[in-house]
Amino acid sequence: MLGFLTARQAGLDDPLRLRRAESTRRVLGLKLNPDRDVDRVHGNGINTIDIEAVEGRYMLSGGADGVIVIYDLENCSGKPQYTCKAVCTVGRSSRYVHKFSVETVQWYPYDTGMFVSSSFDKTMKVWDTETLKPAEVFEFEGNVYSHHLSPIARKHSLVAVGTKNPKIQLCDLKSGSRIHVLQGHRAEVLSVRWSPRYEHILATASADSKVKVWDVRRASGSLFTLDQHNGDKSKAASEAVGVVL
Repeated sequence: MLGFLTARQAGLDDPLRLRRAESTRRVLGLKLNPDRDVDRVHGNGINTIDIEAVEGRYMLSGGADGVIVIYDLENCSGKPQYTCKAVCTVGRSSRYVHKFSVETVQWYPYDTGMFVSSSFDKTMKVWDTETLKPAEVFEFEGNVYSHHLSPIARKHSLVAVGTKNPKIQLCDLKSGSRIHVLQGHRAEVLSVRWSPRYEHILATASADSKVKVWDVRRASGSLFTLDQHNGDKSKAASEAVGVVL
């Protein structure tokens, strides 16, 4: 590390190289915390988790059993060793529980009073955290693999949804409806992710072995496609067409 610092100080090395080296060193040094545990609530595997960004205190988890659990990560005991407790659960006894595996859970970025879950039961539910009841339910024709709310958006409240259908669905939380679809993939959409820097930029990944990047304000298709044929830009553009419902 001293060698990197000396080279950086002398102007002989790229500052990004020092940043990458330090990031790599820290990642390789990560270890499990032996003093912290989490309540065992799920009866099957846990597919997805999300920690809210407002306080960094509450964690959502969604399981293969359809159960959703909210944990309090705060150590209120004052002891060095503690177990993070489940504060509430949408369990199998709830009439609102997902019927099949929960694939994605996510807190609303600006408020812990709401979270969103999606499942293989072909639904995406918008939950009221206080009542643990769905405020809105979106239904789809196929299994839901992934959804994502933008962490920075101020001009829209869209949830991008990837399903068994090759079309990416855009659902508006304000109107409670599906307002837009993005066409271009040739197989199910396995992952969707909004840009952390630009609120209208969306990336999607599919079983067709392609990643597409979209500007959802445009109706002319994806901005570009990442795959083994990435050099053929005209082909990538011609495959993607945005359609307004």
